Amino acid sequence: MRAGARQQGGGVRRRHGGSGGTVAAARWLAWLLCLLLPATALAGTAQPGRDVLLLGAATDEQTPQRACMPDVLARHQQVLAVAAPAEGWSGAPQAVDVFGVLTGEVRISHGDREICGNMHDARTRDSRFRAGVGMVVVPEAGEREPIVVSWTTPLKPGWIPTVRLGAPSPVQQNDTARLLVRAACIAVVIALGLSALMGYVTAKDRSFLIYVAVCLVFVLWQAVLGGLSGYPEPWLPVHDRAAWWLVALSAFAQAVLLPVLWRLNGGDRLWPGSRAGQQAVLWGLVAAGLCVPWMGLAALAWTASALEHVHVFGCVVCLGVGLWALWRRDGYALAGLLALAPWWIMIIADALEVRWLTAYRIEALQLSATWFLMMSAYALNLRLGRLRQQRDEMRQLADTDGLTGLPNRRAGLRLLARHMERATLEHQPLAIGFLDIDLFKDINDQFGHEVGDQVLVAVARGLRGSVRSQDDVIRMGGEEFLVLLPGAGHAAALARLENVRQQVASVSAVLGIAGLAVTASIGAAVLRPGRDDLAGLLRRADHAMYRAKRAGRNQVCDAEQPAPADDPVVV
Repeated sequence: MRAGARQQGGGVRRRHGGSGGTVAAARWLAWLLCLLLPATALAGTAQPGRDVLLLGAATDEQTPQRACMPDVLARHQQVLAVAAPAEGWSGAPQAVDVFGVLTGEVRISHGDREICGNMHDARTRDSRFRAGVGMVVVPEAGEREPIVVSWTTPLKPGWIPTVRLGAPSPVQQNDTARLLVRAACIAVVIALGLSALMGYVTAKDRSFLIYVAVCLVFVLWQAVLGGLSGYPEPWLPVHDRAAWWLVALSAFAQAVLLPVLWRLNGGDRLWPGSRAGQQAVLWGLVAAGLCVPWMGLAALAWTASALEHVHVFGCVVCLGVGLWALWRRDGYALAGLLALAPWWIMIIADALEVRWLTAYRIEALQLSATWFLMMSAYALNLRLGRLRQQRDEMRQLADTDGLTGLPNRRAGLRLLARHMERATLEHQPLAIGFLDIDLFKDINDQFGHEVGDQVLVAVARGLRGSVRSQDDVIRMGGEEFLVLLPGAGHAAALARLENVRQQVASVSAVLGIAGLAVTASIGAAVLRPGRDDLAGLLRRADHAMYRAKRAGRNQVCDAEQPAPADDPVVV
């Protein structure tokens, strides 16, 4: 007991050391703020006599006008001539905005005006259009010359462009709304990745790092898909290789999407041996993505089509697995089915060739990917919750006596150390009672160990009812218990421990076993600030308890009472 108490005392000192480190860090932060605040105040001071802050300066740089190169126009096999109304153009401005051309440039022309814009380089486009490539023309009233739009043949036949024609204001508003959706999706994914990074710092679970890597892949994929890789200036070296970038990143996104969907829908739980198959899918798709830079256009088109078929097949398999897991009452599969929902909406809409998917395919893909990552984050947080629950359960098992349900010796000494620290800081009294059931060996010998266990459980129940907090009753081992009385002075502690003694004596009547008499000897000790450490306080209570036994048992003995001459002196 004394050795354990000394170790616990050492633990208390270590906590003081950790607290000192926190205080030191707080001091450094305070000094840093003291240095930064004056500098910030000076930097933010307005100039005398100024009511506005003017940034930038006049420029002589002309708006860049990029002519359409002959080699670019030679690759434009697709041409759309937007004819004038039957009565000719009205003379009002006409805005044309082209979406969904994922690779190559778009040419818009009317008369001698033309613009060639690249989706992956915002510098080449009209600044009034950001999600698409657009231009505003003003045909003369009655003029019949069409507005001509041309573009490169897309890799996949179904991915046709959308051309929006109308008044400049609504067309530009639609373009801005699309840009906001695309940027918001990327922002949400970045936020989810940062949140997972914080989760890794907290839980030290590598699943969070894997999720961060998944978010990074989807950020790059969405940036290339939505053209934000070139906004406001190109920050990815896409150039004229947009098709290669898009197919490669699609392969990488599929490589992480399908295994995660499999796990979310319960595949791992239904078939624990499926890990090898998941690895094969992941590394197979990664290898396909790595081979993309060496592919020609024909191979690139075939790969893009193959990836689409793999995606559909994977969604079919994961849907079946998720429904099977849900039928088997696996509630965690619900997150996987929810993650699949937007992908299935797109698959069905694509099969039916609905107009909204053709018009808003990029936004639909980004929203589906973002929703998938949100459901994955939800599942990851569920995993974190399970890990915390398991940790708490293990800690509870490690700190709880299995028979009585009371805190065990280790947990009790830790709690006593906290009570002592608080009593010292707040100048509050603290008392303890060390209790030992009288003649417990004789009870085991006479009535059997099963009755002995019943006595221990009944005594523990009675002790719980005699204190304010059930955590303040500890089983120290065998038939010994420790009662903590925070806030109790000398007189109050003796009165409450006398009540504890009576509660133990009433156990005999509660159990109703003929001939069974249960009593306890209790040693009381009150903390002496500046004189008692944890081991010393326990030693004084323990010695008082032995004095109660020598005095005839079934009584409370005060450690403050003078010891008889034949007793050893305890300091």
